[in-house]
Amino acid sequence: MIVIGIDPGTRACGFGVIEVTGSIVRSVEYGVIRANEKLPVPERLKIIYDGVKSILDQYKPDVVGVELAFFGKNANTALVLGQGRGVIVLAAVQSGAQLIEISPTEVKKTIVGNGHASKDQVEFMVRALLKLPPDTIKDDAFDGLAIALTANNFHSYASIRR
Repeated sequence: MIVIGIDPGTRACGFGVIEVTGSIVRSVEYGVIRANEKLPVPERLKIIYDGVKSILDQYKPDVVGVELAFFGKNANTALVLGQGRGVIVLAAVQSGAQLIEISPTEVKKTIVGNGHASKDQVEFMVRALLKLPPDTIKDDAFDGLAIALTANNFHSYASIRR
């Protein structure tokens, strides 16, 4: 089974692709889709949509996990991030994969055991769980992998409960 996790953004959108075979989970690909922040929002949304769609077309996932938006104090930032999530959710639904939306707290709790874990703790656990080399990986890519791992857990739990 292929699971893709996506950390939404309109400038940097992290993704992680994992393959699950029984109890074995391995990292297949991870990275960041970038859109120049100087571009107008509609152009950045197209870049993000096209990038996500390309990844979904290439890996044909069974499950896509997308992180729910974190709303800070800036309403405009929340609106733009919501638009970014919208094009990502659209691409995921169009792919035919099962969509699982996950809060940042759920990701941290699943990966680290603490819903208020730091980015460093999440990175440490993702690296350990997937046996990743100590090379430099961008935060957004680690977030994508953490979301993929969490989506896999949610999917597995839902399958058991049926």
